[in-house]
This record gives sequence, structure tokens and C-alpha cells, in this order.
Amino acid sequence: MIKQSKIFEVYESEGKRRQLYTINLVQGQKVYDEKLVHENGVEYREWDAFKSKFAASVLKGSPDMGIRKNDVVLYLGSASGTTVSHVSDIVGSEGLVFAVDIAPRVMRDLIFLCYKRKNIAPILADANKTGLLKERICTADVVYQDVAQKNQVEIFLKNADLFLKNGGYALLAVKARSIDVTKNPKQIFKEVKEKLEKTLTIIDYRELQPFQKDHCMFICKKKDNFK
Repeated sequence: MIKQSKIFEVYESEGKRRQLYTINLVQGQKVYDEKLVHENGVEYREWDAFKSKFAASVLKGSPDMGIRKNDVVLYLGSASGTTVSHVSDIVGSEGLVFAVDIAPRVMRDLIFLCYKRKNIAPILADANKTGLLKERICTADVVYQDVAQKNQVEIFLKNADLFLKNGGYALLAVKARSIDVTKNPKQIFKEVKEKLEKTLTIIDYRELQPFQKDHCMFICKKKDNFK
């Protein structure tokens, strides 16, 4: 039996393992060979935590991911759209997801996804070049970043400063090996925490093993006096 989870617009079932779902915005359509489950007249899409840091964070116990129905989300590092598609389900037809990625190959896949999911706006751009992004997006309720670059924290803070509403949520999936392959991931996570605390309020932190090796998720809120 599928029921509402503690996270807005995310559903779950209990069995041999806990499984997450979102309500499919586009009936009958899969995105990445996920299972479609029908129950009580509702079509759910199974959400694989081994393919999504967002889902992994929920299964690891995050109490609030910050994304609500009708939100505007700036998603940095969208890739081909696996997690983006579930965020699209969450925000619904009245919400909007700006999906940014620097790689033309994955952007082609994302554009095909957007033909059917009208609440996703694909943007081929470098998330580090915020001056160019300013011409193409509006202020967001949530900034979500999953970018495998050495300066991923700086990119995150820069975008939160420019595009995130005061009091908005900022979610950072940290890839330790992309920052410094020689350091212990826990040390990197500690250093990232110290940087984020200077300008954001950290409301939750989860390491994502066994779903995602050497990854963690920081869930933050923007302060009114963000500088």
C-alpha cells in the first residue's frame, strides 16, 4: 500500500525495503525505466534512490527537503533528467523547474523529456557563469545543485545569492571526490559545512551511503541578510 510520506508530494510503501514514489505528472510515461504503479486511481512513479541523491536523502531520514507544489526550482546539474523528472512531479503543472546543465549530450535527452513535461525549462549553460543565467531565469523558491566540479560549493553559494528568495531552501549534493580525491570525504563534508554556515542556515545534513558513495546532502535556508 502506498501512502503519503513525511516529505511533501513524496509517497512511500513498506515491504522488504522502503520504496519512494511521486505521482506521475504525465500519465503512462516513464523517464528512466522506473516502474509505474496504479493504486486507487492514481499512477505513481517508483523513485530509485541509487539513481537520485534527493531520494537517497529522504530514505536516510531528511525531515524536510523544502520543495513544495507550485514552487519555482532552479536545478543546477540536471543531467538527463532522472531526479528533475521527480521534482517536476512534486511541483506539479503550476510549478516550474529551470534545469541547467553544461553538457550538450545530456541536454538533448532533457529536451525530449520537456516535450511532455511542460513545467521543465531546459537551459544549456555553465552554472558558474551566473551573469548569463540572469538573462534566462527568475527568482526561485528553491535552488538544488548536483554539480561535479571542484568549486561546487562556490557555485552553489553564488547562485543562492543571486536567485534564491529570502527564506528559500537551498539543497547541495556534495561529491567529495570531485572536490579533492586525496582527502577523506568526512573531512571534506566538514569543510563544506563550515563554508555554508557563514551565509546559510543548515537545517539538515545526511551522508548518503549506501545509495551514493562519498556523497552527502546539505539542506539549507537562506537568511534575510544573506551576503
